[in-house]
Amino acid sequence: MEQQVRINDQQIRYDVSYRDIKHPRLEFKTGDLLLVLPKNFENHEGLLQKHETWIYKRESLIKTALKESEKKKLKQRTDKEFRDLVHSYIENVEETSNLQINKLFFRRMKSKWGSLSHKKNLTLNTFLKYLPKTLLEYVIYHEMAHSIEKKHNERYWKTVSKTFPDHRRIEKDLLVYWFLVQKQVT
Repeated sequence: MEQQVRINDQQIRYDVSYRDIKHPRLEFKTGDLLLVLPKNFENHEGLLQKHETWIYKRESLIKTALKESEKKKLKQRTDKEFRDLVHSYIENVEETSNLQINKLFFRRMKSKWGSLSHKKNLTLNTFLKYLPKTLLEYVIYHEMAHSIEKKHNERYWKTVSKTFPDHRRIEKDLLVYWFLVQKQVT
């Protein structure tokens, strides 16, 4: 059931989902705020109040990304061109660094560009084929960096920064393209 909360004179819509989990969390994965709560959780208003600064910043970031997405264009690649580009870049990373993967999978993903399993299997979102080459390479490298550090901690970002010193800007661009893909492809 969609609800609204007022934060800094801004009405923000949100949904609540009760699940079999221990700890509540807030998500903006698809651009809309979702409160994922344990089944017996009663004070979701308190949770919103506690995290209102984060909610406001995230909502503002998303609005900016949506506006920026109007100025961007998606790349048009065939599936073969996309897969060849991916394989080529992975080979290059494996040859020039200590980052390695086990297997590579492609699938349509609802809320992320890619993931690396504990077995070092890399799964890439098929929507990456619409992104500029630099963003595609960043996502691959970002996920491969998890082969030596699972968490997004200082060691992890130090590894990523060696190849992508502008990773913060790239992360913002990925958000912009996420909304563009959602508008034009799905």
